[in-house]
Amino acid sequence: MTDAPPPYAGLSLWHQTCGDLTPRPPLTVDRAVDVAIVGAGFTGLWTAYYLALARPDLDIAVVESQIAGFGASGRNGGWASALMPSSLTTLARAGGREAALGQHAAMRASVDEVIRAAHSEGIDADIAKGGTVVLARTDAQWERAKAEVEEARTWGRGDDDVTLLDADATAARLVATRTRGATYTPDCAAVHPAKLVRGLAAAVARRGVAIYERSPVTELSPHRVVTPGGTLTADVVVRATEAYTAQLPQHRRSVIPVYSLIVATAPLPAEVWDQIGLKRRETFSDHRHLIVYGQRTADDRIVFGGRGAPYHFGSSIRPDFDRDARVHTALGEALVDLFPVLRGVQITHAWGGPLGIARDWHASVGLDAATGMAWSGGYVGDGVTTTNLAGRTLRDLILDEETALTALPWVGHRSPRWEPEPLRWLGVNAGLSAMTAADTEERLTKRQSLAARIMAPLMGGH
Repeated sequence: MTDAPPPYAGLSLWHQTCGDLTPRPPLTVDRAVDVAIVGAGFTGLWTAYYLALARPDLDIAVVESQIAGFGASGRNGGWASALMPSSLTTLARAGGREAALGQHAAMRASVDEVIRAAHSEGIDADIAKGGTVVLARTDAQWERAKAEVEEARTWGRGDDDVTLLDADATAARLVATRTRGATYTPDCAAVHPAKLVRGLAAAVARRGVAIYERSPVTELSPHRVVTPGGTLTADVVVRATEAYTAQLPQHRRSVIPVYSLIVATAPLPAEVWDQIGLKRRETFSDHRHLIVYGQRTADDRIVFGGRGAPYHFGSSIRPDFDRDARVHTALGEALVDLFPVLRGVQITHAWGGPLGIARDWHASVGLDAATGMAWSGGYVGDGVTTTNLAGRTLRDLILDEETALTALPWVGHRSPRWEPEPLRWLGVNAGLSAMTAADTEERLTKRQSLAARIMAPLMGGH
């Protein structure tokens, strides 16, 4: 007789295929440490990793309410990209043109740093740096694609950063219906996120960092982290809770948890891939307003996700929100619309989870020296790489070192709080509905959507 698999394996395809998910022991005593980190996702683990490398003498502890990689770090679409939710224009308002470009360069370099660190630690996360193809499949999408590349050129970003592909050049990478062309960037790697985050947790533990799982935080304050089994006191406390930040009493309106849902196909035969492409395992999307994202996995599935699930009143997070039959069905239909050869192909997995969105859609990282409270978050789904940059930046801030990373314009940024309920429930869900309507409007009118322009400020547009 064999033991039943841990329930965490049912969270996603990634969790089911990443190996042992047995929880580490919880915190059961009071401890004084140098650095206490709340959250064992990518933000917390990268921070612990780089701190332990730089200062092996530091006593570092990580507390996690479930298991390492339980949240978005283990369930996402597997894009290690150079994307950030804030535009260069927004970043330039904070620090100027060169600072904004420095942030972009740091993100591009962070893609390679994720790959380097995984290789260095012997983490086999099925990584393939094939870049990203973002299709233009309507006239309005094609106009946006061209405008994106034109805007990039005004910042001095060349073809090695982002380029415009015509229909033939696009088809050489990815064959989809109604394709006018695409934008392409080399700055993205497809990854198995749960293998990466679980491997990173093991690497952190090997360096002497204590990871306490199944240790939910009931109180988070300067120099103090309280769990049911024990309390950590620390010189520095790092809040690395992303979407789950909204569950902390003093941070109810700091970020909102918005759900992104995903489906995965059965492994596809070679003749299907001959029709679709993605030979280098490029990640893919298109220029619609309601975001979608996909990748070819190492075992030849398509993993395809997108927004569309509602925001839940009061920033609620519940396991039953991870699965929404309406949204998962729509994702399957969107996938067949892109690739008709997939009609009838089995969808073997469907899952989801919350991601964190700040009111101004601006990711941030920082340390309040007066209180010893550090944080990073607000990635809006672009966290696989951004968390790596955050971890290295938090290392430098905690060690009180002035570096190129601590001078980047997202450091110290403070986003405004979200509106109280019911205003944020009404506003966020109206925005999500407007983005769906905008895509329909553009298909019918063949012009840029008026609804999208009206709702852009709420949805992170600039």
